[in-house]
Amino acid sequence: MDQTSKLSNRVINAIQKDISQGIYKPGQKIPTEPELMVQYAVGRSTIREAIKTLAMSGVLRVQQGSGTYVNESVQAESLDQRLRRADFEEINQVRRMLDYEIVKLAAQHHTKAGLADMKKFLEQRKKAILEQQYNACMEADIAFHLSIAKASGNHVLADLYRSFTAVIRDFFAKRDTESISHFAISHHLHEQLYEAIKSGNVKLSRQAMEDILDNNY
Repeated sequence: MDQTSKLSNRVINAIQKDISQGIYKPGQKIPTEPELMVQYAVGRSTIREAIKTLAMSGVLRVQQGSGTYVNESVQAESLDQRLRRADFEEINQVRRMLDYEIVKLAAQHHTKAGLADMKKFLEQRKKAILEQQYNACMEADIAFHLSIAKASGNHVLADLYRSFTAVIRDFFAKRDTESISHFAISHHLHEQLYEAIKSGNVKLSRQAMEDILDNNY
């Protein structure tokens, strides 16, 4: 993702947040391009890309010669959109609640196939760490945790966790992508989590998950 797209996503999230908080109401005209440039400290191309994206999604309506307005029929944010603009502390709090229940159920209801998936992604995570491959490590880490959610046997929890993966990717992308130190430091905790789930020990599974989240910064 190039710099303009990253900045554009930040502006999109900010405008959606302002709309959801009632700063810009349905049918209301939003500030002009120069005003938005100052407000969000970005260039004209970034503002135009953000407005174009929001207009295509039906959030904004561009009226030539008049300005840009919040669509009167604007829909409420989807869960995925809301998650994308939440701050990391909020995400981690919700993830903590989800993960405690997920690992408990995974410890109780995992299958041999579920354990095999966890083991596979755990090994991929370790391999990526050793090879200093940040993106591969990120994807293996997300796949490992998603495999635990699937192993819980609760499809709703698994779907909720899948929604979180987009936010987790965004968080990883904002970290130092030149270093896999965060992944390396916590790898032994992920191995402990796998072994705890495999043994069916709920208490140890939750403790391992708590240790992982405590070291997730």
